[in-house]
Amino acid sequence: MEIMIDCIPCLLKQALEASKMATDDSNKQEEIVLEGLKILLNYKNYRNSPDLARQIHLTIKEKTGIKDPYIQVKKRDLEFAKNLRPSLYQFLDSKDDKLYWALKVAAAGNNLDSAIYKETDIKKAIKEELDKKFEISDIDIFTEKLKSAKNILVIGDNTGETVFDKIMIEYLPQINITYAVRSEPIINDVTEKEAYDSNLDEVSTIVSTGCNASGAILEDCSEEFKTLFKAADIIISKGQGNYEALSEERGNVFFLLKAKCPMIASRLEVKLGSYVFKYNKFNLMRQEVSHLQATLLTK
Repeated sequence: MEIMIDCIPCLLKQALEASKMATDDSNKQEEIVLEGLKILLNYKNYRNSPDLARQIHLTIKEKTGIKDPYIQVKKRDLEFAKNLRPSLYQFLDSKDDKLYWALKVAAAGNNLDSAIYKETDIKKAIKEELDKKFEISDIDIFTEKLKSAKNILVIGDNTGETVFDKIMIEYLPQINITYAVRSEPIINDVTEKEAYDSNLDEVSTIVSTGCNASGAILEDCSEEFKTLFKAADIIISKGQGNYEALSEERGNVFFLLKAKCPMIASRLEVKLGSYVFKYNKFNLMRQEVSHLQATLLTK
């Protein structure tokens, strides 16, 4: 997904936020923001927003020597999520269509993205979000593909939602499931460390994408991950960063996210704050072409 001009203020704010997490030195913070401005002025040289964000965060790491500015945020979000786990199981126990709502639980976990709440506020917010239905739901396509699927690749997003992802995986068929994470810390995204801390290894094989951006930019991923991606019967891509990186890639991709950004909401043609479980449009286009070709051949 191309970078929109509206992304620039958001990324500048992110640079300032991360600089304050990495250092208390106001001069260093100013230096980082000014360098961020230079990078943002050349935004057209970058392929997508995760690519651009990566350069900003690499600059922060280089100038401060801090490799994981969001480490405390990730610890906090993970602890909050673990405390919510019993209520999430209770929620699913009350539902009939458990697969639909397990996917929705995983999407609702994205609300822990950068939440700065007290624990009680998080619980209240998540409870309110859980009952909201998907604005776009391609679960019928997903269910059909599950009938023949032998493996599933889940591409993770933020640290806090890994606990929600584990619950989702528990409601998927007991087949080979791989959970992919960032190759190194960036923002509050999940790396191998946080995935293991969430006990995702109990329900999946944890792997690195080999990409250190805030989205799995396929051409920057390791050859091992590219092989997994191509071989996956089903891919569940979590969050906005992965959507921005993978929205124009071919593959059996289902995008599972909350549209928290006006640009993403506009691209998906939903209201801001909507939940989406959407099958990759390129696959739908190929299916329609194949169906048309088959129809013409029978005439």
